[in-house]
Amino acid sequence: MNFAALGEGFAALQLLRPQWLWALLALPMLAWLWRARRRHASVWRDTVDAHLLPHLLDTAPHPRARLAWWGAALGYGLAVLALAGPSWRHVEQPLWQSHAPLVVALDLSSATMAADLPPSRLAQARAKLSTLLRERAGGQVGLVVYAGDAFTVAPLTDDAANVALFLDSLLPDVMPVDGQRGDRAIAWSAKLLRQAGFKHGDILLLTDHADDAAQAAAANAAGDGYRVSALGLGSEAGAPYQRPDGSVAGARLDPASLRALAKRGGGRYAALAPGDADLRTLRVLDPTATEGAAAQGETGTARQDGGFWLLPPLMLIALFAFRRGGAVAVLLVCLWLPWHSVHAADLWRRPDQAAHARMQRGEQAYRRGDFARAAQLYGEVDSADAHYNRGNALAKAGQYPQAIDAYDQALQQQPQMADALANRRAVKAVMDRKPPKGPKQDQGDPNPKADASKNGKPSTQGGKGEAKAPPQPPSPDQSRSEDPASERDPGKQQKPASAAAQQAADAAQRERMQRELQQAKAQPDAKPPTDTPTAPPRETPAQRERRLANEAWLKRVPDDPGGLLREKFRIEHERRQLQGLQGE
Repeated sequence: MNFAALGEGFAALQLLRPQWLWALLALPMLAWLWRARRRHASVWRDTVDAHLLPHLLDTAPHPRARLAWWGAALGYGLAVLALAGPSWRHVEQPLWQSHAPLVVALDLSSATMAADLPPSRLAQARAKLSTLLRERAGGQVGLVVYAGDAFTVAPLTDDAANVALFLDSLLPDVMPVDGQRGDRAIAWSAKLLRQAGFKHGDILLLTDHADDAAQAAAANAAGDGYRVSALGLGSEAGAPYQRPDGSVAGARLDPASLRALAKRGGGRYAALAPGDADLRTLRVLDPTATEGAAAQGETGTARQDGGFWLLPPLMLIALFAFRRGGAVAVLLVCLWLPWHSVHAADLWRRPDQAAHARMQRGEQAYRRGDFARAAQLYGEVDSADAHYNRGNALAKAGQYPQAIDAYDQALQQQPQMADALANRRAVKAVMDRKPPKGPKQDQGDPNPKADASKNGKPSTQGGKGEAKAPPQPPSPDQSRSEDPASERDPGKQQKPASAAAQQAADAAQRERMQRELQQAKAQPDAKPPTDTPTAPPRETPAQRERRLANEAWLKRVPDDPGGLLREKFRIEHERRQLQGLQGE
């Protein structure tokens, strides 16, 4: 025995859930209870005096009872050890690519209308956000606006285009109160990240300055694991702007305070500039640039729970808990059962789900040209679509009588299935036609005019009038193929097999075209037939009145994209005031 290897194995042993070992302390108590129960379970205690029992009874435990006790103790120990999660080795485990979420907090106070960044700070900020949402490489994004309070425009979502829809509606007049409370914006953004279940993320503040309260909020967010960065709006020279009350004030960029905020928030600072250099400096375009993010395709290691190896001996011990001879009977039954591979997922599927899975496997076999396997899989499903697809597979395999039988079964369940009727006629015509002498044509193609797509797959775009070979099987989102082999367009015919037949077909075609031209000249006002749907019926006076009323109501709806946000923020602001969440 290699004791060195055994020692290394025990040294590598680690319990993933060691708290379960406390359950072993109950083993002595269980042994005492079991022994006391056996001692008091003797039938002689009710008929013989207690002081005579030690002299009349053999108190030594029976070997069978002793074996049962040790088996129960061993099973209990194995169960506890399995629950403790013994692990001997590490296994590779792929890591999901970590996309850090981002919440953008935009200053939407009246100061954003300053023109030191022409045409205005707000216009430049919206253009920058549009660039950010367009070029950000994945990761969830949320949008918060703030003035005297902070409000959610768009919660965290993977659809950045959905967030961009609100940019043109962002104006200072949608805010219920004016101001520049960056601290509330940071706290609200951290709350969104926390509610979404993220322990780490980024907060980007777009404003011109940060007061002490905002810097303290950034420090608190950094303590919770959320990095706070700042993008400066405006210029240090500043520009005047008009407040909601009509007074004029000045706004200027204070980069020192924003750098202090970014430092306390563990993020970065950059001034708004043309292009995306400022966004790259802030590291918000690449959501994997956050510390701790795993690169795509990277793998890590994790402890493998080896407790399942203890289950077979535990189950073997449990067999002897049955009545006498029960263990042998169970073993014989297990040996008698047929052994074959079983997919566990099939045990939990409904019949319709299992049938759908077989149809998908049949489609895959059909696409790779294994028509026999496809016919077998389709035959395991009893539905009109399955029989129709089985007929297509059998026709491709050259088994025309079996294909016709499959089409007949499909028509029994769905008599009006046009595709099955058309393909049955096509296959029947091939069977009735004598095969030409010479080299064989493509195997399984019942139509000499078999269509082949660019990739060598059967075409699924069958035009009207062509009697095509059985088409592709249905994709998962289709009930069956959309390529019926039916002659729906009299303008297309199969190619005749001889030159004389070809000439006759050409003459018939010319005669038909001349007849149609003569009919068109005889009825100059008649519109040529088209494939467009027929015109809707003439509406009644009541319907016309209802339609005009609806159009009038629609015209009365004001064209105000920011009206929804304005009303939403107003209601939320009033609710916070009532609940005491707006205290200064």
